[in-house]
Amino acid sequence: MALPEAEVARVRDWCAGRVPERVRDQVRIECDVDPRHLTVVECRAPWRPAENPEWTRLPVARLRYTQRTGTWTLYYRDRNLRFHRYDLTPPTPDVGKLLDELDRDPTAIFWG
Repeated sequence: MALPEAEVARVRDWCAGRVPERVRDQVRIECDVDPRHLTVVECRAPWRPAENPEWTRLPVARLRYTQRTGTWTLYYRDRNLRFHRYDLTPPTPDVGKLLDELDRDPTAIFWG
């Protein structure tokens, strides 16, 4: 199963525009692509690059695609790194509606 390419590009563009260019050396938002879902990931620069040059990566949200219905569903991550369905926004064929909800984050469950 393949995710709709236009929607994947839309989410990647949204992620790229989420952080101002002047701080991208410290933090960035990325999109990991899997066969059935996209994961929005917050990446932070290393605190001590000499000791550990790897950026930390923390999943923020998951956008799951159901090919049968052609809809996207939003999931949030708990403190144990498990994903749960976000009930305040129903599944939708328009991934942009889910990105809008991530931007709004009315419950502070995604961005704190």
